[in-house]
Amino acid sequence: MSENKNAKTPIDGGAAFPVAHSYLIQPGMSLRDYLAAKAMQALAQGGHYFDATARQAYMIADAMLRERER
Repeated sequence: MSENKNAKTPIDGGAAFPVAHSYLIQPGMSLRDYLAAKAMQALAQGGHYFDATARQAYMIADAMLRERER
């Protein structure tokens, strides 16, 4: 996972749903992936442009992560 040297959190926002037990650490999906999936739900309403929709979803997720760091 890449790190943003000027931010407190990883570039991908860190884990979206981390689970930690004394015997297991499951980081789960990244917050970036979770936000992109949520954005894709809204973008995919009735469209068939899957590559463009996926690209837009990650652009939205990246913008949300940048705003979160402000």
